[in-house]
Amino acid sequence: MTERKPPGVSFESFVDKQIRDAERRGDFASLAGAGKPLDPTSDSTYDENWWIKQKMAREGFSVLPPTLALRKEAEDALEAASKAPSEQAVRRIVTEINAKISDMMFKPPPGPPLGLKPYDVEEIVRRWREARSSPADGAAG
Repeated sequence: MTERKPPGVSFESFVDKQIRDAERRGDFASLAGAGKPLDPTSDSTYDENWWIKQKMAREGFSVLPPTLALRKEAEDALEAASKAPSEQAVRRIVTEINAKISDMMFKPPPGPPLGLKPYDVEEIVRRWREARSSPADGAAG
């Protein structure tokens, strides 16, 4: 336990003495990160949620506003539809993402504007068919 500051001793002097005493005892000798540069990605301003952000980064989590998350999900859905094994799967993927886009369109935006409208299922299926039948693929249908 640290000792109390004696009366009449300035706070700065008291703290300096405690730091010098700790250095002499070797309390700072085996600290994690000793002798290493500071993390260049860290911000110099204090953020009370720093530990949450670091934990999320370590775990690979991210939190986006719902509209941005839906944009990413829609992009992933189009990618999944282009690689779907059947026309039925393409229709299911596009129909599911369309339902989410339509739902978000009629809610007040909690973040930036969505900037999407439901996809044309028939157009996506047509592109899927074309990609499957292109000679560059080496497969016919």
